[in-house]
Amino acid sequence: MSSNAIAQPMRRLRAGIVGGGRGAFIGSVHRIAAELDGEARVVAGAMSSDPRIARDSGADWHLERSYASYAEMAASEAADANGIDFVIIATPNDLHFPVARAFLEADIHVICDKPLALTVAEGDELMRVVESGAALFALTHVYTGYPAVRQARAMVRAGRLGELRLCTVEYTQDWLMEPLESRGNKQAAWRTDPARAGLGGCVADIGTHAANLLEYVSGRPIEAVCADLSSFVKGRRLDDDAHMLLRLAGGAKGTLLCSQIACGEENRLSLRLYGSQAGLEWHQEEPNTLLFKPAGRPWERLRTGHAYLEGAARAATRVPPGHPEGYLEAFANLYRDFMQDVRRVSLGQPPLRDYPGVHEGLRGLRFVAQAVASSRAGSSWQSV
Repeated sequence: MSSNAIAQPMRRLRAGIVGGGRGAFIGSVHRIAAELDGEARVVAGAMSSDPRIARDSGADWHLERSYASYAEMAASEAADANGIDFVIIATPNDLHFPVARAFLEADIHVICDKPLALTVAEGDELMRVVESGAALFALTHVYTGYPAVRQARAMVRAGRLGELRLCTVEYTQDWLMEPLESRGNKQAAWRTDPARAGLGGCVADIGTHAANLLEYVSGRPIEAVCADLSSFVKGRRLDDDAHMLLRLAGGAKGTLLCSQIACGEENRLSLRLYGSQAGLEWHQEEPNTLLFKPAGRPWERLRTGHAYLEGAARAATRVPPGHPEGYLEAFANLYRDFMQDVRRVSLGQPPLRDYPGVHEGLRGLRFVAQAVASSRAGSSWQSV
């Protein structure tokens, strides 16, 4: 591959970033996550479509190489004997597909902020590119990186809940309860613009995280959705609130609520699963705690960092019990899994792909498309 073989002894990986420049929250999050374990360093970037912002952002980050465009960056880094090993995509949604394709076709590994692409058709095409090439692709559904979430998944897989019956997931925020897109807020402007965000607003921005979390922990794909999407803020072109009924594989039923106009809420992502023998409950704003609710017995309050947890949860835990551990560490867990695969393939070993990828991304795009279709058809059931 054009991203160079990683010499022995193992060197630090070289990362690049597209997007994430001045004024963007998520770029710094990706950088912290990529560099937290000392396994990689961000050395190159095309951090904005505005040449001045790209130049200044690159200087802010002390990048070795700064580019005016992602196309120039992909071509130059692929041809450089000391080019990047992988690229981070932290742009608005409409650029995910063309940027990812450019780097994948240059045989450079990609880790991309969700969503996979702007449309299902783009997602299908990107999946073909990934599957026909040798470069790895990861999608940062960050909530799958929390230790308590991995513990919950292990318990469901082990049958601790019995037959899965009911699932409910909620993701509520209030940051878009006012028309910020008309007041100069750049993050609100592109997230509420169909040309840049895609078919869905709230349902695409945070609803896909909720759906992915539900599928990840339960192990049951969503098979059908009945959705009611609303735009409560006058003049808003995309939904800012959604209520859904779900049918999951195996017969389980579920509900999904996502809203960005829920007054007083910050980042309230919650998951509850109920089986024939027990239930599970997790809240992202208190991420170190997982509640296990066995039938006829007291609830168990499982805490991250303890030896009684499953191996997957212990491996994802970075600090001793009682220390706050959250969003940045969960992000870094995805990066660690991805970077371990980058090293594996450089040695001719098969990747483990224990992180969300192109298939999860395509499921997310289909979920959004069918939720929108359901709502437009009077909340009729739609297959996912």
